[in-house]
Parts: sequence; C-alpha cells; structure tokens
Amino acid sequence: MRSFDVIVIGAGVIGSSVAYHLVKKGLEVALVEKGGVASGTSSRCDAVALICDKKPGIDTEIGFASIQLFKQLANEFSVDFEFSSRGSLYVCETEQELEVAREYVSQQAKDGYEMRMVDRHELQEIEPYLADDLAGGIWTEVDSTMNPYKLCYAFVEEGKKLGLQVYDYHAVQNITLDDRGRVESVVTDRGTFHTKRIVNCAGVWSPKIAEMVGVHIPIKPRKGMVLISEKTPLKVAHQKVHEFGYMLSKFEDIHFKRNVSELVEKHNVAFTIEPTDANNFLVGGHRAFRGFDIRSEIEVMRAIAERAIRFLPILKELNCIRAYAGVRPWVEDHLPIVSEVEEVPGFYIASGHEGDGISMSPITGRMVAQLITGERTDFNIDKLNFSRYKNNQAVNI
Repeated sequence: MRSFDVIVIGAGVIGSSVAYHLVKKGLEVALVEKGGVASGTSSRCDAVALICDKKPGIDTEIGFASIQLFKQLANEFSVDFEFSSRGSLYVCETEQELEVAREYVSQQAKDGYEMRMVDRHELQEIEPYLADDLAGGIWTEVDSTMNPYKLCYAFVEEGKKLGLQVYDYHAVQNITLDDRGRVESVVTDRGTFHTKRIVNCAGVWSPKIAEMVGVHIPIKPRKGMVLISEKTPLKVAHQKVHEFGYMLSKFEDIHFKRNVSELVEKHNVAFTIEPTDANNFLVGGHRAFRGFDIRSEIEVMRAIAERAIRFLPILKELNCIRAYAGVRPWVEDHLPIVSEVEEVPGFYIASGHEGDGISMSPITGRMVAQLITGERTDFNIDKLNFSRYKNNQAVNI
C-alpha cells in the first residue's frame, strides 16, 4: 500500500492547483482522478479570471489575488497556459442597469479596485461592433483570460517536477477512517493509498466523495452551455464582453428584471463573448439546474444566439461550429468551501466555486496548502468554512 502525506481527489483546475501548491511545500502528494486530467468541468467552461462579476468583499478579494498570482505563474511555468490581461467590458443595456452598475462600481472603487464607468460613446470606441443603442458599461483593466485546459496541465506538469504522483483513471470507491474517526486511506478501483489527509476537490462530484465519510456537502450541479464560432479575421470582440444582466442571472438575490424574450428568460441566458488565441469566439452564457445532463440543448443555443446578436449584430454573419456544456459546483451563497471538516479530522474540502473555479484556482490552491501546513492563510477564510452549512437543510442532488 503506497503512503502519501496528502491525497488530492479530482484533477480539475482546483485539484491540480491544490496538488501543485502542496507538493511545492515539500509534501508527498498523490493526485487521484477517475478520468483524465481536466476531463470534467474544467474542460467545459469559459476561460477567464474576473473581478467584475463578483460581489464586493471576500469574493472580489480572492479573485483579485488570484489574478496577481496568475501573472506570476505565467512567468514561472514551463507550460504556456495562454494567460493575457486583456481587461473586460460589462455592457449595460438600459439606463436602469447603468444606475445599478454605478452603485456597484462605486463600492468596488471604494474597496480599492480599478473599475470605471464608460458612456455609450466610449463603449463604441472600445468595441466598435457593439449595438449603438446601449447605455454604457463598466471597464475593468485587471480582468484576464487563459486556456483552462492548458492551465490544469501546467499545474500538473510543474507539480510532477517536484515529485507529484498522478493516478488518473483511478475511481475512488471508498475512504476508510481509523477507530478515532480520522482519515486512514483512499480505496480506488486500482489500488488503495494510505494517508492521514485528503483534499476533496471533486467539484460537482464532491458530495459523493464526502458521503464516504458520512458528510453532506450542499453542492448542486449547475449547467452552462457555450457556443463556439468559426475562425474569423474579424475582431468581433477584443476582450471579454458581457452584459450586466450576467451578474443579475448569476446572483438570485439581485432583484432586477431585464426586458428579454420569453426564450431568453426561460433559459436564464445572459450575453457573454470572449476571443480565443485560435481566432474563434466563445459565446454564452447560460445557467440552469439539469442534474448532471451535459447534452447540448437546441433551445438554449437559440436563446444564446438571440441574446448575442442583440449586443453584437455582426455575429449574424458568423457560423456556430459547435456547442458544449458543463456542470459547475453551485452553492447557495456563491462562496466556495475551503476548509477542514471538523467532524472528520484530516478531511478537507476545496469545492463549490461554480463558475469561478478557473478564476480562483491559484489562490485556492495556495490557501489549502497553507491550511494543511498550519500557516496563516492569505485571507481570513472563516466565511468559506464548511461549518457554515452544519445547520442547513440537505440539498437534494
């Protein structure tokens, strides 16, 4: 039976980052994954690290810190994960949205973040193909993009140089505890590994892993679809562009009704677009609870296309070559879980990032490593502790 200081379950972007940061601390680490590296949610998402889509407070703080760490890692890693600080543009369709946006920007600026309002004229200067009747928007200089698939491999390859052991295609079947209820081993379909510490980074599948030690994690899979355009020399968008309604669709507690079609409303679609290094465009966005179903839905594709053409009419001239969907680990308060589980010593959780897994992966990995080695974390992460769900009613998956 092989023994490790820590076993990380899940080789998506969070697990890969956690494993890298742990092995960087000098620990013997195994990364266990039921499929291949980045074979789940991390290969079926968009490709951004943003602060403009986050609520003021710790959500934005962690997002900002991650972007700074991304810049450092882009210079250090041998695998190019296509990091670029292009900035992002949040577009307000109406004066009402603009008013809400001003209040949001005012709060973020008060907290020290560089966001600024742009009027309808500057909107056109930044992105000439935008519809000419939009009210204005928000420009955020620090927002960045990367290739999420390559990012996972970058973490893994750098980790291997430091001794990380990767066990892909090893499905976890059980976790054993000793007679004092502490973590003892991870049992997979291809062997058993001894350890005193496990980090559950399985994303939407993390509740199934937690059930093995008698713990309920209130995470639900939230589906998101993305359309991919054909390659084009047209600079349809130079950076991430999305409607302010994207934030309104993300956070259920923001009560603001957009003037959208029944189709768009039904499927909770809000316009987003971002360029790739291959001269395609990723067009979204969509949020829905469909269990673990990641099949493409034609109605959702139509709703995304409809909303995208509203903001960028030139998209009517481009073909959509394919679509894909993924499921993201949703939690009710939209904050990830990053903590040890008090009831099961040695069992840690780093999950529940929903659509912010890519964005928050570097700082999440570093903070988990700090937790495990007993160091002070970069942030006071009491709000991210699993204990906040102890008295919550179970969420049905």
